[in-house]
Amino acid sequence: MNSEIKTLPLLPLRGILVFPYMVIHLDVGREKSVQAIEEAMVDNKMIFLATQREAQTDEPGVDDIYQVGTVAEVKQLLKLPGGTIRVLVEGIARAKIRTYEGLEPYFKVEIDQYSEEFEKSSEIEALMRSLVYQFEQYVKLSKRIPPETVVSVVNLEEPGRLADIIASHLALRIEDKQKVLESIDIVERLEKLCSIVAKELEIVELERKINIRVRKQMEKTQKEYYLREQMKAIQKELGEKDERVAECEELREKIAKAKLPKEVEEKAIKEVERLEKMPPMAAEATVVRNYLDWVLSLPWSKSTRDRLEIKAAEQILDDDHYGLKNPKERIIEYLAIRKLAKKMKGPILCLVGPPGVGKTSLGRSIARALERKFIRISLGGVRDEAEIRGHRRTYVGAMPGRVIQGMRQAGSKNPVFLLDEIDKMASDFRGDPASALLEVLDPEQNSTFSDHYIESSFDLSNVMFITTANNMWSIPRPLLDRMEVIQISGYTEEEKLEIAKRHLLPKQIKEHGLTADMLSLSETAMRKMIREYTRESGVRSLERNLASLCRKTAKRIVAKEATKVKITAQNLEQFLGVPRYRYGVAEQYDEVGIVTGMAWTEVGGDTLVIEVTTYKGNGRMTLTGKLGDVMKESAQAGYSYVRSRAGELEIPGELFEKYDMHIHIPEGAIPKDGPSAGITMATAIASVLTGRKVRHDVAMTGEITLRGRVLPVGGIKEKVMAAHRAGIKMIIMPLDNKKDLEDIPGNIRKQLEFKLVDHMDQVLELALLEKEETNSLSVPEAAATMDNPPFTTGVEHQEVQQQGGTQLPS
Repeated sequence: MNSEIKTLPLLPLRGILVFPYMVIHLDVGREKSVQAIEEAMVDNKMIFLATQREAQTDEPGVDDIYQVGTVAEVKQLLKLPGGTIRVLVEGIARAKIRTYEGLEPYFKVEIDQYSEEFEKSSEIEALMRSLVYQFEQYVKLSKRIPPETVVSVVNLEEPGRLADIIASHLALRIEDKQKVLESIDIVERLEKLCSIVAKELEIVELERKINIRVRKQMEKTQKEYYLREQMKAIQKELGEKDERVAECEELREKIAKAKLPKEVEEKAIKEVERLEKMPPMAAEATVVRNYLDWVLSLPWSKSTRDRLEIKAAEQILDDDHYGLKNPKERIIEYLAIRKLAKKMKGPILCLVGPPGVGKTSLGRSIARALERKFIRISLGGVRDEAEIRGHRRTYVGAMPGRVIQGMRQAGSKNPVFLLDEIDKMASDFRGDPASALLEVLDPEQNSTFSDHYIESSFDLSNVMFITTANNMWSIPRPLLDRMEVIQISGYTEEEKLEIAKRHLLPKQIKEHGLTADMLSLSETAMRKMIREYTRESGVRSLERNLASLCRKTAKRIVAKEATKVKITAQNLEQFLGVPRYRYGVAEQYDEVGIVTGMAWTEVGGDTLVIEVTTYKGNGRMTLTGKLGDVMKESAQAGYSYVRSRAGELEIPGELFEKYDMHIHIPEGAIPKDGPSAGITMATAIASVLTGRKVRHDVAMTGEITLRGRVLPVGGIKEKVMAAHRAGIKMIIMPLDNKKDLEDIPGNIRKQLEFKLVDHMDQVLELALLEKEETNSLSVPEAAATMDNPPFTTGVEHQEVQQQGGTQLPS
């Protein structure tokens, strides 16, 4: 192929490429380009056209322009308003830039112009025929090129011209067109273009298939719509209505309005289509209807707005509950964070405490403070996993689990959800509901909670879960790990008094149809009722007694015995009978072998009297009072410690071999177990063996080791409050439990003397009186001789059983 060297002005093209034999209009607006056109018009109307590599470049440099372009002749020139020139150019021949001779005021380049010379061979002929055939197929499928173009292309004899014209008509990228333009060799150009056209043909064929599929789908939808409308019109004319069709149409409308997640919406529509094809009386049709009813009634996107005013929330919580500082503080913190961070996962709080302290009602108050819906479900006795996750729809009578049922009842996706009695769940062959609850209460999982019945993920991350329990140790460890535990240990006497005045008494007066002026209850009477008629951590028993007063008042008013009833401490027994409990000291006297301990129970703290006596025998030890293994081991450890310290305590060694020992804890029908009575039993054993009396106003708790170390125990707050109720003045407790004193109310701390010990010697020094010491309340001391060792009398046993919260015989 021959070439000719020429020097021409260069016109850079943006987003377009000109082939030889191509006639096209160009709009020229850039200053350099205008100068190049003007120069070409002055000279011989010849100009070199080369395309920019990037169309966005406004001021292209030498490296921004392709080397191969087209020599063209300016056929026509028209100046437009704004300085733009429209030119009509015709491509003449390919050319390649040798050098740039000038860059200002326009590009001037020296080029090699190629002339196309060829000898027609069978290979070229075959390539031309293949190219023409592919081009014809392309035109038929694409519908973008007029059919007349094919006629003009078929009649071309020059292979180079054929390739250039076809390339100019194809909708190719600039890079692909440039490759064709740069192919100087005709055979190479034809092969490259055949490959490009074949690829474009595949794309066009694929587009056609997609269009046909879309059109068919549209036609099907339109046809179904048309037929349904026809059916409606026919039924309307006949005055008939197909119930099944009407039901399915109604369901479709509900699905469209429900704003369901895409996955759920698709599943619901599929179920409607299944329902449409079923006979109306088919058993499965009822299952599908129930399923759709559940899906459509769930709050997939509905939520309530939180009240984020902290002062208002504090006022509501204080109005509903007296005390409970920690839970209230946690709720206020949650509100503060919600105000700062709009998107926050709902917390999972676990309120742990004895019955009657207000755990459930606190959840209701939290919902009122947040202005959220409140849902409560009880988990006591639940042993079937399906209660939480629901049944699969294959079962007869299948239903969603309690969580989904609660969400439907709430009608919003962010309620306050109370899971009551979480520590009373059980497990059997039907599954472990506690494990199923992990997905509900795990903040990382509950955004995609899956119920077996619904079979679609439901978002529980906005729900505020509150769980309640009497005993934290009954909750499975993995479940407890997901929750934030807030201990509610019980109320002090002053708190009970305020709760009764503010909440319980007005509530009972209203429920019994009375008015405030019909019943007058003095504060001293209320305090006496708390001390002598109730013995509890909560206020349920107190409320029952107040209800009893209201009933008796209502009877007197209805019988016209009185118009107003005034109850004082003096006449309280007329309404409630003889006091059930003794209020005051746990023991009235300093005695040998009787020690007051402190115990934790599921219903709060309590005092525990431990009695020890000795009698002639052969050194055996008897334990009674329905004690558990831990208590028995503590007694053995205490006995071993005292025996190891016999010399220091001045205990004759013969006592351990010639006398049996009986350790008894009254209220023998009640099971007792736990690691907190070690030092109490050791003190009682030391007292009876040394003949030294134990201070009656002292209560103690702590575990003992064989070396006499005192180990920490739990439930300090509950135990201390129980001791305070019993009138104890001094508390002996382990040194390691010092941190637990912060949980005890300040007014109780002031009334008690706390002695923190870390060794049993300190306990004995504090609790045991010297033999010569007497107390104003002491009974005559028993003889402490070898033949008659110290022991507690039957009278004293009876007296002991009447102490420490035990009900008096009627």
